[in-house]
Amino acid sequence: MSRIYLIPGLGADCRIYKNIDLSGHDVTFVNWIEPDVTDTLTSYAQKLVNKYNIYPNSILIGNSMGGMVAIEIANIIPTSKTILISSIKSCNEASAYFSFFRLVPLYKLIPAKLFTSMGGLVRIVFGKMQPDDQSLFQDMLKNTSPTFVKWAIGAILNWKNTTIPANVYHIAGSSDMLFDCRKATGSQIIEKGTHIMIFDRAEEINRILKKILT
Repeated sequence: MSRIYLIPGLGADCRIYKNIDLSGHDVTFVNWIEPDVTDTLTSYAQKLVNKYNIYPNSILIGNSMGGMVAIEIANIIPTSKTILISSIKSCNEASAYFSFFRLVPLYKLIPAKLFTSMGGLVRIVFGKMQPDDQSLFQDMLKNTSPTFVKWAIGAILNWKNTTIPANVYHIAGSSDMLFDCRKATGSQIIEKGTHIMIFDRAEEINRILKKILT
């Protein structure tokens, strides 16, 4: 049985997968580690490979930024399957705002601690959540290192990957405001799925995952 590594999104931890059913599988939760200022997503992915001893032919599941990191890991070592949820496979799938914020890096002017208290903005951009999910996401965001969040935003915006490894599966939402599903080539689209559909559309995601993992 291949081991499954679960990689969360920016501002989250692996509780983001609370509604995802992976019973019967050997699952390892990947927690974010503090980056060096000079780290790219590529160098950071190598650090996760080393820390979690991710070995060839493992299965990676990444949500949002975690999907981008999963792609970087799969470009370092061959994986059995790499599954992205609400993410992108390469910089060619990035939304138009990426280019704007690379040219006008306003995020650099925002104090790091402010990033972990922007719950209102999260609700607008990520999508509507049920009260329990909203409370959980707020707690995850509050417990995320502000330094990590600020570094991660820059690393995401400046992601240069154009190589899509073998055996990649991509689940995207048609109403995702962060990543435009129209650019997500070869993906399976969940209609009206938002960026946070891993919470409220988990039943559909689980059905897709079951087919992929069988």
